Amino acid sequence: MKVSLFTMPTVPATTAERRELRPIGRNSVRYQAMIQELRELVVLLDDLGYDAFSTTEHHFHTEGAEALPNTVLLYTHLASITKRLMFIPMSIVLPANNPIRVAEDIALFDNMFPGRIGVAFARGYQKRWVPVLSQTGAIALTGGAAADALGREIFDEYLEIIHKAWNEDAFSHDGKFFKIPFPYEGIEGWAGTDWTNTYGSPGELDENGVIRKIGVVPRPSRELQLFVPANVSPKTVIDAARSGTIPVFHEGRRARVRDLMELYQTSAREAGRGELRLGEGIGVLRTICLGDSYDEAFDFAARSAGYEYHNYFNEFGFAEIYRTAADDPDKPVTFASEEECAARMIETGQVLCGTPNDVKEQFAAQQEDGKFDWLFWSHFGQGTVSQEQSHKQVTMFARDVWPAFK
Repeated sequence: MKVSLFTMPTVPATTAERRELRPIGRNSVRYQAMIQELRELVVLLDDLGYDAFSTTEHHFHTEGAEALPNTVLLYTHLASITKRLMFIPMSIVLPANNPIRVAEDIALFDNMFPGRIGVAFARGYQKRWVPVLSQTGAIALTGGAAADALGREIFDEYLEIIHKAWNEDAFSHDGKFFKIPFPYEGIEGWAGTDWTNTYGSPGELDENGVIRKIGVVPRPSRELQLFVPANVSPKTVIDAARSGTIPVFHEGRRARVRDLMELYQTSAREAGRGELRLGEGIGVLRTICLGDSYDEAFDFAARSAGYEYHNYFNEFGFAEIYRTAADDPDKPVTFASEEECAARMIETGQVLCGTPNDVKEQFAAQQEDGKFDWLFWSHFGQGTVSQEQSHKQVTMFARDVWPAFK
């Protein structure tokens, strides 16, 4: 099992400071403090032997949580101060980006740091910024059925363009949302006709010197590993299985995870990928909260994961992931406190909590149905608790838990 520490880059502050210094996301001193915390964290991860580091992409978060607009740009710096750590953005939101620029940026990073980048793509669910950057109503999950369908349509087309950019020396694309070249009928007046005909990719120009195709530079140095968040839509799991993409499941309950793994396994078989073992090619998103006692670990869970979900993520409806039979079916899932939220996350298997031995037992139980290949550890420590506490968590896991599952 490989492990990527997944953090939501957060400007470090207490709740009171976040209120007093609003908008703290635009406070350069505090923002630079966040970057420094990320620097120190990835160096520690590299030294401890972690496989990868992941962060979210979000825009306009003036409140200072999930305040990173460009993952690949940050990773370029972090890769230069680490030796072997891989970087996996979770995720680049395709409808809000230019697909050619995405293909170029990732390929350029891979040529500068060969073998040290993977990538997850997503459709985007936040109404504040996805419509602004995409200039469409393409919102997944939170925008209604029509917006969700539009987002998937754009996502599928942009992903197709990225695959073409990485795998074809020259290509064209006549899509609903994107034309290559533009106009698709061809670009006249290219001054470098002789140069391109002599040295460029065959087929870029026609016999009249009109640009008919383009070639993206550079190409990746290797075949890149792709990931996709997958928890709600069966289609996402099926598409991932057919293409060899690794789906990352947020769901923590064993029976539901097994259903998702079986769907992936069956879809891969039907796509001609052979008979995968259950869990092969699968990633899961989990939160680890460790302590010298269970009470210490639970306190950390309440102050980190419980705090983030109770005060922020549950406002987007994410608490529905933790619905149980005890909840009123006619009302949204809500929690009275950070402690109650953390307890439910533990009950439903998304948070693994306790001493190292406790967490090993919980992890072993989750892998009884199928041993997944990747753990994305949703680490809520950075920016929310002290660096000392955050570093203690990742050190304890690497020393006392992970060796049993490597």
